[in-house]
Amino acid sequence: MSLDLPSFSPCDALVAVMVAVSASDHNLRTAEMVAIERIVNHTPVFANYDIDRIRAVSQTVMSLFEEEDGLDALFGLVRDALPAALFDTAYVLACDVASADGRISDGELQLLTEIRGEFDLDRLHAAAIELAAKARHRTL
Repeated sequence: MSLDLPSFSPCDALVAVMVAVSASDHNLRTAEMVAIERIVNHTPVFANYDIDRIRAVSQTVMSLFEEEDGLDALFGLVRDALPAALFDTAYVLACDVASADGRISDGELQLLTEIRGEFDLDRLHAAAIELAAKARHRTL
């Protein structure tokens, strides 16, 4: 791989997972990027996070997606930075971003499946997280 990969903080890793889900359908939707900023601004795990880091993390994710084994490299960065206690948090945030625009694309579904596998999340717990995200982002 030709990229010089940065190291991520735990919060960078959470942002990277959210950006990856948003970019998984090859389209960074405005609603999803707004959701990421909202999540970073209002979720306690990000209390001391510099929101200006979102851009650099997003650029890293997008660069990795251009590489042949970029998704594996991204998961490596995330696993190195993220404590296991935050794996379900990462999945919650990923589901929220995927649901933010009111629909979940096939690319997003595929990446969510891969994230579940990477984090070895219990399928029943993951289903509850997915249902909660759909409910939170439902419109009338």
